[in-house]
Amino acid sequence: MTRQTSCEHCPGSHSGERPCLASATTKARAWLLVEHPGPWPERIEHLEEPAAPARAIRAAQAAGVRPQLIRRSGRRRRATPPLRVYVGWSQGPDVWLETRELDDHAGLDSLDLAAVAAGRAPGWGEPVHEPVLLVCTHGRRNACCARTGAPLARSLTARFEDLVWETTHVGGDRYAANLVCLPHGVYYGNLGPAEAEDAAAAYLNGAVVLDRLRGRAGQPEAAQAAEHAVRALTGVLDVTGVTVERLSGASPYEAVVSAGGNRYRVVVERTEESGGCGPECQEKLQTHLVTDLTLLNEAALV
Repeated sequence: MTRQTSCEHCPGSHSGERPCLASATTKARAWLLVEHPGPWPERIEHLEEPAAPARAIRAAQAAGVRPQLIRRSGRRRRATPPLRVYVGWSQGPDVWLETRELDDHAGLDSLDLAAVAAGRAPGWGEPVHEPVLLVCTHGRRNACCARTGAPLARSLTARFEDLVWETTHVGGDRYAANLVCLPHGVYYGNLGPAEAEDAAAAYLNGAVVLDRLRGRAGQPEAAQAAEHAVRALTGVLDVTGVTVERLSGASPYEAVVSAGGNRYRVVVERTEESGGCGPECQEKLQTHLVTDLTLLNEAALV
C-alpha cells in the first residue's frame, strides 16, 4: 500500500509553484481548430468577423465540440488563404485527427459537427498522422498566456516546425505556459522551453513525461490524479498504457486503474487553496491529492 499526498513529479512539490496535476479540462473530447491569425477576442464565442468561423465556433459549442482558434508563431502570420482547419477526437484509445485547407472559411459550413462530437471521423478532411502541438498565447484572455506562451511557441516551433500552433484559451491560465498535445488531449502546464521540448519529444514517441503533466482532457480531475499516481508508481509512460476503469464517490473518490497488467485501487481527495500565475489572476483552485494507492488482485475486483 502506498500513501501519496503530493506528486514528486509535479513542480508544486519542489519549486514553490502550484501543483498542476489533475487540472486538464474535463469537457473537451472533440475538437475543432480553425486557423485565424487574429485579433482574437477575449472569448472566442464573441468573434464576429469573419462571419464563417464565428458561425462555426458557435455551432461547435452547441454540438459539444471544443473550438480553438489557431495561428502560426512569429511576427509574420499568414492572413490569406489557404486556411488550415483540424477536427479531432481525444477520448479513449481510438483517437484521430483530420485536416483540410480552405480557400474560404465558408467551407466550414459543410462540416458534420454532430459526427465529430460523437467521436466519428467525418471524412471531411485528410487523416493526420502527426501530432498537433498547441501553445496557449491568448493574451486578451489572460496576460500570463501571452507573456509566457508566445516565447514558448517560438521555441517549440524552432524545433518541431509545423507541428506547433499558437492557440486561444485552453483552460487553466494559472498554469501558463500551457501545452496541449493532440490527438490524445494531453495537457502540460508551468512550462519553460526545456520542459516543453521534453514533453513534445516524448509525445512524438507515444509517451508522456510526468514533470508538468496536468492530465488528459475529458477525464474527471480525480481520474487524472489517480492515473498520474499510478504512472508515478509503475513507471508506465505510454500514452494509452494506463486506464482508469472505474471512478466512484465524491471526495474521497475511489478509482480502479489498470497499468502494466496490474490493477490498483486509488483514493483521491479534493482540497482548495489560493493560487494563480501572478497578482493579476489570483483565484481559488482545487487540488486533488492521492491519499491511498493499493495493488489489487483479481479476487478483490469480483
